[in-house]
Amino acid sequence: MTHLQPAEHQPFRLSMLIYDRRYRSLTIQTVVFIGVMLFAAWLVNNTIENLARLGKTFSFSFLWARAGYDIPFSLIPYAATDTHMRAAVVGLLNTLLVSFVGCVLATIVGVLAGVLRLSNNWLVSKMMTVYVEIFRNVPLLLWILVILAIFTDVLPAPRDYRGDDAAAQMILFDSVAPTNRYTAIPRLAVEHAPGPVVIAGTPVNGALVAFAVALVAAWLVWKWLRGWARARQNRTGRRPVTWWISVLLFVVPLVALINLFGVHLIPPTLAGFNFTGGVNLDNGFVVLVLALTLYTGAFIAEIVRAGILSVSRGQTEAAFALGLRARPTMGLVILPQALRVIVPPLISQFLNLTKNSSLAIAVGYPDLRATLGGTTLNQTGREMEAMMLMMGIYLVLSLLISAVMNLYNARVRLKER
Repeated sequence: MTHLQPAEHQPFRLSMLIYDRRYRSLTIQTVVFIGVMLFAAWLVNNTIENLARLGKTFSFSFLWARAGYDIPFSLIPYAATDTHMRAAVVGLLNTLLVSFVGCVLATIVGVLAGVLRLSNNWLVSKMMTVYVEIFRNVPLLLWILVILAIFTDVLPAPRDYRGDDAAAQMILFDSVAPTNRYTAIPRLAVEHAPGPVVIAGTPVNGALVAFAVALVAAWLVWKWLRGWARARQNRTGRRPVTWWISVLLFVVPLVALINLFGVHLIPPTLAGFNFTGGVNLDNGFVVLVLALTLYTGAFIAEIVRAGILSVSRGQTEAAFALGLRARPTMGLVILPQALRVIVPPLISQFLNLTKNSSLAIAVGYPDLRATLGGTTLNQTGREMEAMMLMMGIYLVLSLLISAVMNLYNARVRLKER
């Protein structure tokens, strides 16, 4: 009788790398990895050789050279004598500002539109349907150009706000003045400003640091309070009323700091042919934020609607049976369960909005694409380095957004017991 030796005890042979299932997958992965690395090496070498033929070298030293151009909108101090690196940082901060404001506003618009589209009111439901279908079926660039044309051709000039019989009137309690060149809004002023706080060698406004510390401290105490209330509920079956403490935790420190530093709003006033005193937001920024908000909000509305419809109808009926009305049922029962369906595609919309902000070049807003990938690239001729830097920055931003949203998704998903 012949005894077959088990496969795991057979001596190793080279043919097993192909015919043995235990080794074949590793062999294929190794071959593919080597092939990819060889292709990458060939691509890099070919790029360097082609640059050498053109008399160019691969270097990022241009980032420390003098930029020599102005940037009309900047969140940090910048002058034409600064380096290309600082110009790129200015563009990056402008991109982050548009992306953050756009994500927040698009989420608000999308949630409201998605909920209202399921309203029993026929008119409201159809209006939201029209909004969603119009905005998501027209390219974003066209919406940016349409809104820019409206701002340029329809809005009044600053001088039209002059006089008692002015052709235009300020809105929002005479605090905001939309014009065809900019949008004038109130400016925050600190009457008793503290000295700057140096953080990592950079002076930061002391009042801003104080408000940030107060908010972080209030948030930490609120988390502890929430945990204590949950533990008390698990022990006794009754949850203590803590909402008023949570409100005081955030309101009292902010009110105290506002009074301490004398924080107040300075409304814009017309002086000559322009508004002064407030902040004149460039219409490029306003148009871009508005277009990104309305366009992305239409997609988020459909995501929210799908998430709500994924929740069983029995959940709504059970909430009504317990005496809850429509609004608390939606906020306390339906939306929390729908979040597990809403959050994953919502991440993609945030990523799309961040990348779509590169269309700022259509309205002249100085984002990362306009500074590093525009003026800097044209002045230095370092197209390869500039493009690689831009691609890397957008990649890092996308990965960070995905990581944060995935952490939130892990917290709101259903926990199996």
